[in-house]
Amino acid sequence: MRTLITNIKHLYQTESINENKLRVSGADMAYLPGIANAWLIIADGRIHSYGDMADIQETHVDETIDATGRMVLPAWCDSHTHLVFATPRDGEFVDRIRGLTYEEVARRGGGILNSARMLNAMDEQQLFDQSLVRLHKVMGQGTGAIEIKSGYGLCMEGELKMLRVIRRLRESVSIPIRSTFLAAHAYPVEYKEDKEGYIKLIIEQMLPRVASEGLADYMDVFCEKGFFGVPETEQLLEAGYKYGLKPKIHANQLHHSGGVEVGVKYKALSVDHLECIGEKEIESLKGSNTMPTLLPGAAFFLGMHYQPARKIIDAGLPVCLATDYNPGSCPSGNVPLLLSIACTQLKMTPEEAINAVTINGAAAMELEQQMGTIKVGKKAILILTKPIPSLAYIPYDYGNNNVERLLC
Repeated sequence: MRTLITNIKHLYQTESINENKLRVSGADMAYLPGIANAWLIIADGRIHSYGDMADIQETHVDETIDATGRMVLPAWCDSHTHLVFATPRDGEFVDRIRGLTYEEVARRGGGILNSARMLNAMDEQQLFDQSLVRLHKVMGQGTGAIEIKSGYGLCMEGELKMLRVIRRLRESVSIPIRSTFLAAHAYPVEYKEDKEGYIKLIIEQMLPRVASEGLADYMDVFCEKGFFGVPETEQLLEAGYKYGLKPKIHANQLHHSGGVEVGVKYKALSVDHLECIGEKEIESLKGSNTMPTLLPGAAFFLGMHYQPARKIIDAGLPVCLATDYNPGSCPSGNVPLLLSIACTQLKMTPEEAINAVTINGAAAMELEQQMGTIKVGKKAILILTKPIPSLAYIPYDYGNNNVERLLC
C-alpha cells in the first residue's frame, strides 16, 4: 500500500537520512526543521520519501491525500500515562475545591487507594473495553505512541489484571504501546504497618510473575515523601533490573524527594513530574541520559506550582512533556491541551513544546529510532492537521483539537 500526501502546507520535524537524531536539548529545542509546500509518500506503513512540491516526481500510488492548507507532523509520543483505570474520582475533585490537599485526600483513603479498590472490583473485560475507548480518544487527538502504567491493583491479581489489559490494548491498535509495572505506586491498606512486607511481595512474588509472562517493559516507583523513600526505591529498582525491567521514576512531585538523583544513579529512562526541582537536581541530570519529563497537566489540575521548564532547558538539558492521564490528578490525555499549558504556564515556545512531545517523548520510551521525526524508514504514524494558519495555532487554540486525522 502506497499513499501520497500532496500540497502539505508545512511538513515539520524533518530529518535527513544521514542524521540520527536521538533527542533535542537546550537551545536546539527552539528549532523545528521542516519543508513548506511539501509532499510525502508512505509505503507499507513506513515513510518512503518526502520533499518540496516543486520537485515531486510521478510515481505509482494507491491513494492520494490532498493536504492543502494542512500541516503534517510526527504523532505525539505520550511517555507517561495511567490510562487503564476503573472509574473517575470526581468526588475527590470536589474535596480539593473545598480545601483538602492531594496528600490529605490520600491519607483519608482516597487517591491511589480509592482507584485500587474500584479496579480490583472490576471485571477484566469491562476494564479493557473502557480503556480501549480512552485509547481511541487520545489517538484521535494525535497520540501515536503511548506508555501505560499499572499501579491501581496494589496486589498480585490486580497488577497482573492491569498489565494483561495493557497487553490486549497493544494487540488491538496499530500504534506502539509501552507497558510499565508500577506496583510501588502506594502502600495498600493491609500493608500500612508492614511496608517491608509489601516491598517483599513486589520483589519475591509480583516481579517473577510479571517477568515470566512478559507483561512489562519498564518498572516505575513513586519516590516521594509518604510513599516510597530513596532506600526503598533503590531496593525495588535493583530487583527490577534482575528481571530486565529498566526504571522510570515518579520523582519530585510534592517534595525534593531524592527521586531525581536516584533516577540518575540507576540510569532511569526518565524522571517524571519534577514540580520540585532545583539547581542540585538539574546539576545531577547533566551528563546523564535520563530524560527530565514534565507533567504540567497534573500541576494544573491540582493547583500546584509548575515545573521550571525554562531553567531546565537553559541548563542545556532536554525536556519531555507527557500528559499523566489518570483518574485523580490529571483526567485528560489531550496532548494539544498539554501543549497550551506548556506554552502559557511553563513559557515554552511552540517549537520547544512540540519537540518535547515528539522526538523527546519517543526517546523516553526508547522509540527514537522508530518515531518522533519525519525520516525515511521510520514508522509512518503521522498527524494531519485541520487547515490552520501556523504551527503556533495548535497550542494557541487551547481546549480544541486541530488534529484532523491520525495516519497509522
